Amino acid sequence: MTANISRRTLLASTGALALAGVESPAFGGTPAPAQTLKGGWVPSRADQALVGRWAPSRADKALVGRWARDTWRSLVAMTDERTGLPADNIGESVTEPVRSGYTSPTNIGGYLWSTVVAKHLGIISPQESLRRITQTLTTMHSVDHHEPSGMYFNWYDEATGEVLRTDPDGTKPITPFVSSVDNAWFACALMVVRDAEPRARALAESLLGKMNFKFYYNPAARPGGLMRGGFFETPPPDEETDKGNHAGVGPDVYYRKFHYDTCNTEARIAGYVGFALGQVPHTQYFATYRTFPDTCDWSWVEQKPKGVHRTYLGLDVFEGTYSYRGMRIVPSWGGDMFESLMPDLFVPEATWAPRSWGINHPLTVRAHIEHGLDDAKYGYWGFSPASNPKGGYSVYGVEPLGMDPGGYPSDLEGTNHDAGFEGCREGTNPNPAYGDGVVTPHAAFLAMAYAPRQAIDNLSKIESTLHAYGGGGFYDSVAVKSGLIAKRYLSLDQAMVMGAIGNVFGNDLIRRNFASRAVESRIRPVIGMEQFESGLE
Repeated sequence: MTANISRRTLLASTGALALAGVESPAFGGTPAPAQTLKGGWVPSRADQALVGRWAPSRADKALVGRWARDTWRSLVAMTDERTGLPADNIGESVTEPVRSGYTSPTNIGGYLWSTVVAKHLGIISPQESLRRITQTLTTMHSVDHHEPSGMYFNWYDEATGEVLRTDPDGTKPITPFVSSVDNAWFACALMVVRDAEPRARALAESLLGKMNFKFYYNPAARPGGLMRGGFFETPPPDEETDKGNHAGVGPDVYYRKFHYDTCNTEARIAGYVGFALGQVPHTQYFATYRTFPDTCDWSWVEQKPKGVHRTYLGLDVFEGTYSYRGMRIVPSWGGDMFESLMPDLFVPEATWAPRSWGINHPLTVRAHIEHGLDDAKYGYWGFSPASNPKGGYSVYGVEPLGMDPGGYPSDLEGTNHDAGFEGCREGTNPNPAYGDGVVTPHAAFLAMAYAPRQAIDNLSKIESTLHAYGGGGFYDSVAVKSGLIAKRYLSLDQAMVMGAIGNVFGNDLIRRNFASRAVESRIRPVIGMEQFESGLE
């Protein structure tokens, strides 16, 4: 899986937030008119990262600036001084950090795009930004990886750059895995760096130019083809695999037996990158499910979808939606913010696909807000996979917005929502009573592009009332009733925070450096042709 990101501080007195100097609607310009859906909900224009005519006050800029600076401090604390690789996580201390001892391509990519944001906000100098990016990319040139595909293994020791051959817990041997989604996030970072830091462009392009996402695309998985989860270079002793080579380059590899077959998940980023690089056909996008079919054969999922069938690129697509609090929404697997909105940090989905993501994303944010404030009555909102306040790692979400029958709950108790499947089975818990809600700050940051005022106010309360904040910014999660806090920082979650701040307070910094004209020409026409059935009932 994938997830994590966070952002930092601006000292208004020193202008450390370079934000006030940006000629952007967020800093006093005139926002473009917003589209209004029936019922009064106003989605944002993603290219301006605004909702309605919201404009941040000086106090907003100073507050978010402080959050950005502190978040950056945690990322610096995670990063090995010799390799330039960030650890997956650290504990509470950023002055004497205890690093996890492992990292991933996603974590490394997150550190790279966070460095771009830190430079733009004036948190670090251009010289420091270049030094950090160059150090990390130089290390990535030298680490062991799957050379025929140009892809990286899932786990490395951040202090040495060596591939891990025991799991991150250090408890059992593992066969190094080459993940499609993790490599896609790293590729996204390279695409941002090559435009945002011209002096590192050659280094970034030399890595990106070797990455071949054809290795993951299986044209036979379904009409239109699907992306594989990943592969092993050598056969693992503990699981069955499919031996093959979709790219036809180098020796055969050993594919895991799963494909990403749903659309509203973070895994769609792998398809986007494959499109951008001209390596994956556009039919892959329409081969994925918006919801599973509405027949009783699929009645094991959370609720019966409603929708219509449309044809795109010769493929039949069931445009299904779920219902929640008067909204029709294309669900994610777990109903979490990360799956729905992390790809949108890079691809301006709401602008490029106004009839699909341009409606779905704002409604997803609205659903999270209403779940936290009105349905579960937590007083806070924003739910996404993160550290468990009781220890370890857990998944959190707005379960009625997820297809997973096991559910991504929004509380520590793991309360399950099950509305049933109309005409096929009765629901087991259609009106649950929720317990100790767990909110994850990075989820609110991801929502900031669509509900900036609500996100800032929500985060302010998480800091001031729940005290889920330390020297490295927001802690990873907090249980709102018990006050239990997961006092650690995850590099991916912190990087999501940084990316979100970069877009909202930096004039779409991450999106506009990712989305070159060539990238736009290969993604926008595909996603722009689709019409979801999302909207208000």
